[in-house]
Amino acid sequence: MQLVQFSANAKLSGTLFGIAAGLGIAAMLRRWMPDGCDAAPPALRKRYTREVIIAMLAYVVLLVVSILLLKQVEGAPLRALIALLPVPPIVLVLRAMIRYIRDVDELQQRIELEAVSFATAFVSLVYLTGGFLQSAKVIDVPSNVAMIWVFPLVCLAYGLAKAVVARRYN
Repeated sequence: MQLVQFSANAKLSGTLFGIAAGLGIAAMLRRWMPDGCDAAPPALRKRYTREVIIAMLAYVVLLVVSILLLKQVEGAPLRALIALLPVPPIVLVLRAMIRYIRDVDELQQRIELEAVSFATAFVSLVYLTGGFLQSAKVIDVPSNVAMIWVFPLVCLAYGLAKAVVARRYN
């Protein structure tokens, strides 16, 4: 029982650390991005930022609630529902991103498209490589760890790619 409690506390601590690290990386990327990296009108940037911040705050709250509730619930259907609590806020983040890309000018759309294309291709290649290494029993990554990191890695790769692509167009 104590091991289960330690494991759950470690998972929550790790989750909170991951969120804090992600926010720190996002802040650094935002600071290092070239000025021409985001040529959207101020009102559009403000709307996008507001939508993403609200959705990410909801994500953090629902993620913590989900982790805490999963320690106490036994039935598979209810566990599935609780495990999926953090997903709707991520859908709202994706919606905000799509709305943002639709509303910017053509050059900014091109920058966004190239950055997203590179990010998804890069993360796909990393996961394909990992899959081959896992099949060969060279590495052993638990599936839940591998799956949960896909979206954060795409977001990180997108941020880095956007900085590089935007510099190319300036």
